[in-house]
Amino acid sequence: MTDLTQYQDVKDIQRVLHTSKTIAIVGLSNNSLRASYFVGYYMKRHGYKVIPVNPREPEILGETSYPSLRDVPEPVDVVNVFRAPSAVPQIASDAVTIGAKTLWCQFGVISSEGAQTATDGGLTVIMDRCLKVEHARYVGRMNWLGFNTKRITAVHTGLQ
Repeated sequence: MTDLTQYQDVKDIQRVLHTSKTIAIVGLSNNSLRASYFVGYYMKRHGYKVIPVNPREPEILGETSYPSLRDVPEPVDVVNVFRAPSAVPQIASDAVTIGAKTLWCQFGVISSEGAQTATDGGLTVIMDRCLKVEHARYVGRMNWLGFNTKRITAVHTGLQ
């Protein structure tokens, strides 16, 4: 079992969020009900350049979608991964190749091999954390879409 604490450092997370401008989302879906779509939409709405990486879609969120990280024609700060853990080692290798600064793996996307590849290539690695949730936590947007309702308790109508 991988010790994830080394990939969940609060200072690393905050630094990445505050210094990054461009996010390539590998596995970004064009389906608005998927978590990847919501994360991309949210990050784009909050001023980040979002680059979809999905070989099955020509465009997502109004942005050109690329078949792989190696096809992205501009510098990338964060590679955000919404793929199966088995895909992470190759994605990490591609992230190193394109000169990305951070490999960010979403909840449940855990790969020791991918993390080691990225770390050896000089990237910061964040793993088993949601980019949108961490942005909301550290940039003060937890109330967006109801995370912070400012209610202390649920409203009860009494016994039925």
